[in-house]
Amino acid sequence: MSGADRVEPRSGWEACSVALVGGHEGADPATLRPLLGALRGALDLRGATATEPGWPLHRVVRAALADGEGPVAVVPMTWGRDPVLVADTAKTLRWLSAGPAAGRLALCDPFGKPDHLVTVVRAAAREWAGRRPRAAMLLAAEAANPFDDAELHRLAHLVRTHGAGQEVGVGLLEQDGDLARAVDRMRRLGHDEVVVVPAGFADACPETEDLDGVTFHGPLLSGRAAARTTVERIVGGIHRLGHGEDGIEPALQADHGHGYAHSHAGDLAHQHGPGQAPGQAHGDVPGSPHQHTEHHDRPAAPTLVPLPSRT
Repeated sequence: MSGADRVEPRSGWEACSVALVGGHEGADPATLRPLLGALRGALDLRGATATEPGWPLHRVVRAALADGEGPVAVVPMTWGRDPVLVADTAKTLRWLSAGPAAGRLALCDPFGKPDHLVTVVRAAAREWAGRRPRAAMLLAAEAANPFDDAELHRLAHLVRTHGAGQEVGVGLLEQDGDLARAVDRMRRLGHDEVVVVPAGFADACPETEDLDGVTFHGPLLSGRAAARTTVERIVGGIHRLGHGEDGIEPALQADHGHGYAHSHAGDLAHQHGPGQAPGQAHGDVPGSPHQHTEHHDRPAAPTLVPLPSRT
């Protein structure tokens, strides 16, 4: 991965540490390792690490805080389909931001938003429409949860509607053979050629090599573009930190309204303590994220009542 353009050092962030936090969109530490190298070439960093949310992030940030006096910038590596990642990152940082660490932690904006993902996938659609006009596109991603998976279907529909005219399907990958089954669905629709486009940070898809007529698009962004975007997030976060805004409090609400609808009314387990805002976590411990999509009881299916006859 080639580096971003060199950024001239500025007071406040030239000696910062950076932590990239990956979720279900393919931003695992191994995939992000080349990006870390590009960041070191673009910024004067005290350290740069890719990690996972929860306790791994807690340990990385705590070590960075102990390693010097400079700020620590944390970037949630999501294209906008993983709001729980943003909220969980904020909860971990809130535990660490008190005491001597006050004013040193910057939760930066997420890497991207759903609109950004649609834009780059539309660009891929135009590219392949020119190279292989008869090929369909398959937007592939690791299966996550019903809500983030449904969001991927919505984004695929936008690409199909505003793209280059080709069919755009979705492949949710959870176990061996899922990609082959998704490709088979496209073929049943009459498409002998399929281009697999990652809906995240994946830079390889070995499964395509064993499927006839299937091509992997490659990473959504070049190494230089990914590094440049990440640098912008880091610089923006450190700049706001210099104005007293660490980004943690608003990010706690990132997943509010995401997932199954639920009410806290009458639920003693969710009573907010004195001074605790409704959007704050309920007794969470660092590294043990409270996820709305997993820890709340799911509502029972509604009872269907027959409508009265029109006659």
